[in-house]
This record gives sequence, C-alpha cells and structure tokens, in this order.
Amino acid sequence: MRKFYSYFVTLVIVITFFNCSGPTSETVTVNAIGAYSEIEKINWLVGSWHNTSPEVSSTEVWEKKNDSTLAGISFAIVGKDTVSYETVSLEQNGKATYYIPTVKEQNNAQPVKFTLTSSTGNKIVFENPSHDFPTKITYNKITNDSMVAEISGVIEGKTRSEQFPFVRKK
Repeated sequence: MRKFYSYFVTLVIVITFFNCSGPTSETVTVNAIGAYSEIEKINWLVGSWHNTSPEVSSTEVWEKKNDSTLAGISFAIVGKDTVSYETVSLEQNGKATYYIPTVKEQNNAQPVKFTLTSSTGNKIVFENPSHDFPTKITYNKITNDSMVAEISGVIEGKTRSEQFPFVRKK
C-alpha cells in the first residue's frame, strides 16, 4: 500500500509540475494580441465614411471581419445612379498586409493585390507597380472623424492622383 501511495504522490507532483510549466492563458493572450499588429494599427478605418459634393456622393464602409482582416465596400452615386462599386479586403498574412479590391467592371472582376509599403499611426500606403491605375492607394487619417483617401499612378505618361476626403458618419 505504501508503494501505491508513493507512486500516486509522485504522479501528482509530476502532473502539477507539467501543468505549471506550460504556457498560461495570459501568455497565449499576449502572443495573440501582437499577431496582427498592422491590422490593429489600421482599425481606425472601421466605420462608415461619407463625402457629398454637388456632383457625387461617395461612401466607404469598413468592418472588422476577424483579427487579421477588415472588409470594406466603396461606392459612388451620381443622382440616383451608382457609378462605381467595389469590395475590398484588407488582410494581414504573416508580416505582409494587403489591400485587395474587386471591381466588377475592371480586371475581369478579379481581385487586385496591393502590398502595404508604409504604415504610421495616421497614414497607410499600399502599392502595386504592375497595375495600370492606380498603382498607389493611400489613406491619411486627419482626425478621428476625417480622412483623405488618395489613388495615384501614371496615365499616358503623366502622373495623376485623385483625392477623396471623407468624414465619419456617426
């Protein structure tokens, strides 16, 4: 009986040791938080953004799909007609982050991948030098409730850019 008791106590000590020496839930949580640092920096984009001018009404809506992905839609309306519409996936895959728009009337409705080339707290830049236009997409956060999106590139040998100022709809 003493031998059984001795084995039992030894087994309990070994099990306790292994349970205490493995990663704790706190360790796992800390590691998971830093896993998608670029998406975390870009979370300010989440929300509904609008720009209305006499000619066109533009909207971008962003939502957090999961820890590594933001999903967006963008559309512009002239009068009662939707003149442009695109879906966008903003994804972090490992250390790389991509802006992936899909426009029905462009690129045979296939997604185009732009790579994050610069990211600060207020400005994000995505580029794809092999795309026709744009080759660069920039989002610049002005305040918590205003931003400017910009597309740029070269058309017929001339550098072109278009800016789209937006305000957050509350």
